[in-house]
Amino acid sequence: MFCTTAARCLTTSFSHARYFARAAIAPAVPARFDDSVTPSIPTSFSPVSVNSRQYATINATNVADRVHRCLAAKESSGLTYDEIASKLGITNAYCAQLLLGQAKLTPQTAAKLAAVLPHISDTDLQAMQNDYPMRTFDSEILKEPNVYRTYEAITHYGEAIKELINEQCGDGIMSAIDFYLDVGTTTGKQGEKRVVITFNGKFLPHIEQRSEDNGAKSPRD
Repeated sequence: MFCTTAARCLTTSFSHARYFARAAIAPAVPARFDDSVTPSIPTSFSPVSVNSRQYATINATNVADRVHRCLAAKESSGLTYDEIASKLGITNAYCAQLLLGQAKLTPQTAAKLAAVLPHISDTDLQAMQNDYPMRTFDSEILKEPNVYRTYEAITHYGEAIKELINEQCGDGIMSAIDFYLDVGTTTGKQGEKRVVITFNGKFLPHIEQRSEDNGAKSPRD
């Protein structure tokens, strides 16, 4: 059963690739942001230094370099995430995750990606299929206004979202694994551009922990 109500803290969607892809991060979280100010977006990408926790199973420098090359291949293609995603048959958010090293590339999609972005090397395509992403996030990302404002919206509406999910689906949560995320735009009544973020996750009900169903009971001395 699927419940498409928007929920769950967005920070889990922003993994360790944050410190791989963008060079500019705001120095601190301001108390209030000016909605009239549009933050500048760099046209070129370079890996940033990794100051967060290091993992023995992940070579952060190698991943950062690969992300840099993937973003450069996208930029040289002149294609948008929407256009690439359409050719790959995936959501635009998942497309961005693949290039940012936040999702594992399947062999079927790898063949399509090689055709769409031919500047991505065979070595990088193979690494994107072999590596298991470390799906965490660098807390510094919460200082970036775009991310912080989205996080703020989720937390501000969090209790209301929970109430609606409980009312419409029952006692449980929305999965962020069996999950689709799409980012789009629409035009408001005043002609302004508006952002539309759609979360579509499977509803996971909490279970009653019945002893007869417990297949791994704890030993009793």
